[in-house]
Amino acid sequence: MNLDNEKKETALYMRRLYEKGLTTCSGGNVSQRIGSVIVITPSQIDKAYIREDQIAEIEINENNLTPHLKPSMETAMHLAVYKTRPDIKAIVHAHPVTATAFATSNKEINCRLTGETRAIIGIPANAPYAMMGTQTLAERVSDAAKNANVVLMENHGVICFGENLLMAFDRLEVLEAAAKATLITHLLGDKKEIPVNDLKEIDKLFS
Repeated sequence: MNLDNEKKETALYMRRLYEKGLTTCSGGNVSQRIGSVIVITPSQIDKAYIREDQIAEIEINENNLTPHLKPSMETAMHLAVYKTRPDIKAIVHAHPVTATAFATSNKEINCRLTGETRAIIGIPANAPYAMMGTQTLAERVSDAAKNANVVLMENHGVICFGENLLMAFDRLEVLEAAAKATLITHLLGDKKEIPVNDLKEIDKLFS
């Protein structure tokens, strides 16, 4: 199976995360599922300059088809989500500052402030803290993913899912914007939320 195009796209979106300030040069990971294989970014590579030939191929049964490459330490988490949600074809995980700040607090990101936020994100889920790269983290995130396309990972970061990388990336970018809007409206005070009936109409339109 030739996955050159998928690897090129995966590397592109990883660089895009860094260029947009949504993660650090060493943080975050991106993957796509193609049949029984996922392509995923590696560990210990400067994400600002990542290339398609550095993207690993992993079978859904965890067999590494590119043993000369070191896949992301969060590969188990990606595989667990793909197994739990067969409809998901792409995953973007990163540490955008504002959204991650909410993941380290008891405050929720308000997704009732704009129609775009509600339509693209829906209602984010929360995954309890677990050490990075562990099976426990994989299990907690995949469990949270059962009913959400956006998950805040406690004291860690965020992870977003989609039918393709653009959709997953868009959700992460909109989540960070929603986190900023939540913080700003809190500082301004007297926020205005979309009425409940209108939220239901948005949910029906984009469900």
